[in-house]
Order: sequence, then structure tokens, then C-alpha cells
Amino acid sequence: MEKETYCITGMTCASCSARVEKTVARLNGMENVSVNLLTNTMEVQYDPKVVSSSDIISAVEKAGYGANRKNQTNDKSKNIAVNDETMLIKQRLIASLVFLIPLFYLSMGHMAGFPLPNFLHGEGNALTFAFTQFLLVLPIIFINFHYFRNGFKNLFHLSPNMDSLIAIGSGASVIYGIFAIYRIGWGYGHHVPEIAVKYAMNLYFESAGMILTLITLGKFLESRAKRKTTDAISRLISLRPQTATVLRNNNLQEIDISEVIQGDIVVVKQGTVIPVDGIITKGNCTVDESVITGESMPVEKDTGDTVTGATVIKSGYIEIQATKVGEDSTLNQIIRLVEEASATKAPVAKIADKISGVFVPVVIGIALLSAVIWLIVGQSFEFALSTGISVLVISCPCALGLATPTAIMTGTGRSAQMGILIKSAECLETAGKIDTVVLDKTGTVTEGKPQVTDIMAFDFDKQKLTDIAVSVERLSEHPLAKAVVAYGEKNHHTLLSVSDFQNYGGMGISATVNGNTVFAGNMALMNLQHISTTSFYDTLEQFSRQGKTPLFFAENHRIIGIIAVADIIKETSKAAIQELKAMHIHVAMLTGDTAITAKAIADSCGIEQVFAQVLPQEKEQKIRQLQNQKKVVAMVGDGINDAPALVRADVGIAIGAGTDIAIESADVVLVKSNLPDIVRLIQLSRKTMKNIKENLFWALIYNTIGIPIACGVLYPLLGWQMNPMYGALAMSLSSVCVVTNALRLRKFQPEFRYYSDTTTQFKIADDNNILKEINTKTEDNEMTKKVLIDGMMCTHCSGRVEKVLNEIDGVTASVNLENKTATVQGNVSDEKIRQVITDAGYTVVEIQ
Repeated sequence: MEKETYCITGMTCASCSARVEKTVARLNGMENVSVNLLTNTMEVQYDPKVVSSSDIISAVEKAGYGANRKNQTNDKSKNIAVNDETMLIKQRLIASLVFLIPLFYLSMGHMAGFPLPNFLHGEGNALTFAFTQFLLVLPIIFINFHYFRNGFKNLFHLSPNMDSLIAIGSGASVIYGIFAIYRIGWGYGHHVPEIAVKYAMNLYFESAGMILTLITLGKFLESRAKRKTTDAISRLISLRPQTATVLRNNNLQEIDISEVIQGDIVVVKQGTVIPVDGIITKGNCTVDESVITGESMPVEKDTGDTVTGATVIKSGYIEIQATKVGEDSTLNQIIRLVEEASATKAPVAKIADKISGVFVPVVIGIALLSAVIWLIVGQSFEFALSTGISVLVISCPCALGLATPTAIMTGTGRSAQMGILIKSAECLETAGKIDTVVLDKTGTVTEGKPQVTDIMAFDFDKQKLTDIAVSVERLSEHPLAKAVVAYGEKNHHTLLSVSDFQNYGGMGISATVNGNTVFAGNMALMNLQHISTTSFYDTLEQFSRQGKTPLFFAENHRIIGIIAVADIIKETSKAAIQELKAMHIHVAMLTGDTAITAKAIADSCGIEQVFAQVLPQEKEQKIRQLQNQKKVVAMVGDGINDAPALVRADVGIAIGAGTDIAIESADVVLVKSNLPDIVRLIQLSRKTMKNIKENLFWALIYNTIGIPIACGVLYPLLGWQMNPMYGALAMSLSSVCVVTNALRLRKFQPEFRYYSDTTTQFKIADDNNILKEINTKTEDNEMTKKVLIDGMMCTHCSGRVEKVLNEIDGVTASVNLENKTATVQGNVSDEKIRQVITDAGYTVVEIQ
């Protein structure tokens, strides 16, 4: 199967996207089709042996729309096109208003007592009065003629859309106005001035002009709001550096980023952006990785460490060997994942798609039926026409079509800012239903790197034991040996002379150190060498209960010490698990370790269910067993052996530091390898789905209430008939309201009870399970204020805000990009804080 993305032109509403999707889905060999009205794109998965790209494009064109394959690399031009579209709509709106204002004054001004020119006033000037309005509405029709062109074209293709409703409604108004002009002329020609006066008062030219202008106003507001939903992607794209300085032939050359090839040595200096992913070959630095991970604290990097493109060097100088360039870079992969997730559809969107597919034809039928019914009951033709036009213009399916994609795009964009990459809208919806989270142990709950936890010396110097242990273990490649060596390097060890090194497979090693024979390994090695360990059974049992692995060290067949090594639990694991349990989510752990070790880890974290000694191929079976119990399961892992379980789970979550296979197999990638991000994911999913349901509700209830009112159901009771102009205004605002509601997700903040990433890694709540917020004060009783700021998207933004705040006399400030907050300490007024932040280009939401 092949997967491609197409840009679709000509779509204006949910009926359009439903029509395109249905047409392409009917092609032989088409596996999956998803059309996104918000981005005007179509994701297709098909069999290239059965259907080709030209067949797909042809099918779209036959449906009345345009299509071309999306150019993945031309992101900048795409952003320019979006801005150009907004500007074009704005120009049309201004030009329409230039002619609408005099038209509206002419048609309605005299009713409010405003004066009219003499040649337009009075019964004798009815024809001049009508024809002048006709001349004023013509430019408005010409400016907005695309509604008529697209609307009638789709109507003739038997796939009417929103443009069809607008074209029919405003077109009927204009045609009736032209008919009225003829009737006025006939009245004067046949000396029946009453007819001329009657038709002069019922022209509807102003209705046609107002409908087209209000629709354009709505489209302009909608376009501006929709553009904000793509801010996350746009800002990610803007982070890409355009050039790189590479070392070629011993000369520094500044080249375009697209010319950097894998293996190039790239030079990066302090204060500049790292252009590509790579490994540091020379130098050291402090890197701000917040654009990728969301973490505001800079990270120390040294020779041999990896760095990621688009991150910023705060201090230092490095030379890196490029490992991932172009579309393979981490930033480009993140952009691709966010775009793909935004282009997919959540299952809940199928409701809107089904309604949209039949919505416009039904509305046209209702408009005709209501007009005919009013004529039958004795109302005038003008009344019936006004009713039919009102039904047409108020019944816009745009809000219905935008309800889901706007929320999905905003939600996935917000998740990317938090370092959570969601691959599809379906995954985003399912994540909110998770009731069971299964965690892999190594590298997920634990650090994945064994570390020395205890050193016990028996009638022997502890420092000398460490020196001996490091000296012999550095010759071994075993992970436990590396943990001992790493401990020694941090604690000023002394290397001793070692000879006669020997490895005992699965048991340990031996060597001669300063003329003494040293054995290092497990109990099996000690037994093999007839070294007694009976007096240490209690110690060994205690280590086992704690999930630690003991290494015996013997010199000349006498135990001199034990070094315990364990894969320690991540700082955030316990708090994350507590958060999940507080959300009534069952937490389980999968591991290949022994039951004793697994239980020790689980008990320390609060995990109630453990699957121990599970083989890699059995992990998928455990997930299946939980699903058979009607549970919605999320699997969290980082290794190759986790891939089958990640695929089997309802939501597969890969730790960002994990293997490429695990990341490819998963539905979600946690870039920061931080378990509390699971809580963020679930809460964001629930918030997004709530937002989608709100949007669908308001879109549906709007039409459910609006259409009957437009039909005139209130007229017999209250004598109230909807003016087509009000219908057009209501229709325009409905789409704006839906998009604006979705934009609230940009300010999403998770609610933690146990975990806090602002001052410390995590805090355990008190007996009331509530984190108490402490307002601190300095020794001089200077007030500390917390400022919530909107508009900060990257470290450049937070750095700018921090700078302008610290420039205030007597003020010390720090900015947290993750929480969009600034902590301001000093005697300064709220007005001053608000002023400097606003002048810097950002918005103060609240000052506490």
C-alpha cells in the first residue's frame, strides 16, 4: 500500500469534503481516504497496482474540485499561501463594504428619517431609486462572484455545497429585484403608479449585497481563527535554520541547510541554533532543548553526546558530525507527525460526515417546501421568497465540518509543544478512554541504566574496595561492570595494576591485583571457587527484596565486600503512577525480571499488578488478555521487544529515548521520556474530545433552532419573520464560534495532584491529597507575583519576556515556558508588569 497527501482546492464546507471523500473512496484499490476541510488536504492509502495518482486527481476533478500532490518540502510557500488567502478575503470584504454602505443607506436610510437626494425620493422616482440600487449591488456580486461560480458548478454536478446555498439565496434576491424593476417600469408605462410604489418597497438588492458581504466577513474571521489553529506547525517550521557552517577541506563554509549531507562536520557557536541532528566530536556546551522537549532547563553536553537540530546553544562551542539531515531530522519528523495527525479523522467525526453528506440537498428541499407552504396558506410571493432565502443562508454546514478538525489540529499542536507526539486523531480520541496503563520496567519505570546503590566492606577499607572493583570491572563489558566503573569515575577512584584477567561466562571475572587474586561476580562464582557466602544470606535476601543485584568481591578466597547494583527508579515514576491511580486508571508492569525484583520495583512505585518473567513474545499476549477483559489498554515501552505489545495495545506509547522500532510501532511518542506526560496525554485527549462534542453540539443545535425559525414557525405566534440578512450574519458567526472554541485548547494545562515540574521534579501531596501553593517572600518582604502569559511559544519568546522583566529596577524575574508563567520578585505594580510584557508583544492573562 502507498500513502500520499493531496491538496484539494474549491472546498468551502463539510458537504464539499464529504463529496470528495466519498468519490475517491469509490475507486478500486483505495484502502483509506480522509479529507480535512481545515487544511484542505486529503490523505489516501491505496494499492498503486490498481489505481494511480492521476486516477485520484481525475476523480476529484470530476467531483467538481481541484487536486494536486502535496509538496512536503515547500512548507514556507504553503504558509505564504495561507496568509495570501486571508489577505485576499480581507480585500474582498473591504471592497464589498465600499458599495454595501451606500446601498444600505439608500434602501433603508429613509426609513430612519435620513435624507435622500431629490432625484431618488418620492413616488415619481421609484424607477431611478430601484435602478441605482441595482447598480450598487452589481460590484458586490462581481467581487464575490466565486460563490456563484462554485455554487452553481457544484449544483450542476449534483453535489450542492455551502456556496450553492449562498448562490441560490442571493441570486434569488437579485433576480427578484430585476423583476421588480420591470414591474416598476410597467406600472409607470401603463399609468398604474401603485404597482411601481409597491415593488419599489420590495427590491431585496440590499439583502443580496448584505448576504454576500456578511458571508465574506464570516470567512475572513474564520480564516484568521483557523490560521491560529496551525500556529503550532507554523512555529515549528519557522524554527528550522536556513544555513549551516560546515568544515570541508579544512575550510569553514556557510551553506544552505538542504546541502548538508550525512557525515558532514558542522560547527556551532554560542547563541546559535544547531542546524542538524548529530554527535559532538569536539567541544562542550549547554543546550536549550525546550523547542523539542518542552523542558526549560538547559542541558550540559560533552564530546560523544547527541544533539538535536533546532535546539539552541546557550554557551560553549561544538563541532558535530551530522547523523540526520533533511526530512530525517528530529524536527522534520515532529512536523510530519503533527501534520499527519491533524489530517486524520477521529471516529467521532463520522457523525458530522454522515450529516454533511446529505445536509445541503435537504436544506434546499426545506427552503422550497417552506416557500410553497406559505404561498398555499395565502402569504405574498415576497413573504414566501424571503422565507426561502432565509432558510438557505442560515443553513451553513461550515460549523459542522470545522467542529472536529479545528479541535484535532489545536490539540495535536498543543501536545507537540509539551513534547508529546500524537500520530493520529483516532489515537487522540482513544487516549481519553484509557482505563489501564501497562508499563515496561526497564527504561520506562526505571532509568534503564544500572547504578551502584550500596557498598559494603567487611574488615576492609571501603575506598580500597572501590579501587579494586573499578580496576577489575573496567576490563569487562557486562552492564553491571559498567555501573561499577561509572560509580568509581564519579568518586575519585585510583586505578590499580591488573593482570591475568579471566571471564567466567554468566558468573563473573577474576584477575590479579597487586599480587592478590581477586574474584568479582555472583554467588555461583563464589561457590565455584569454594568461597563461603553462608554468613551473607540475610544481606542477599534484603537486596533481593529491594530489587538489587549483589556483586561479591573476594581477595585470596575471602569475601572483602559486596557492591549492590540496581536499575534505579526514575524520579518522576512514583508521582506519575499516583496521578494515574488518582484518575481511576489501573496501572500494571511488564518485565522479564524475576518476580522478587519486579515486586520490589512495583511496591516502591505503588504498582498493584505485576507480570514478571515475561518473554518478549509474551508481552503482546498479556496486552491481549487485558483487552479481552474489556479494558482500554495503553502500553508504554522503549525497546525492540516492546514493539509487538505497542502495536497490540489500544494506544501504544513509546518513550522518546527508546529504539526506532518502538517509536515507529507506537501511536504516541513521549519526547522527554517522562512518565507524567502520560497523564498530560490522557487529560489533553479528554479535553479535546469534550471540545469536539461541544463544537458538534453547537453546530447541530444552531441549525436545529435556526432552520425552523427561518422557515417562519414563529410568525403565526409572534408575527416575527427572519430577515435574510440576519440569517447570513448568524451563519457567518456560527463557524467563527466553533473555531474560537477549539482555540481554547491552545491554553490547555494539565491538572496534577502529586507531580510538579516547576520547582522540583515532584512533590507528594499531603493527607488531603492537595498540593499547597506557597507564596514566598524575600527577606525584605518584597512581593512575589505569578504572571500568566499568552503568546510564548519557544525559548526565544520566554527569553525576551524574562529580559524585559529583569530590566525593571529592583525586579528579579524568571519565566517558565512550559506553564506560560513568569515569577516576578520585587516592589513593582501590576500595571508596570502588564505594560512591559505587552510592549514585548505578548498578552498578560492574569497576575496573582
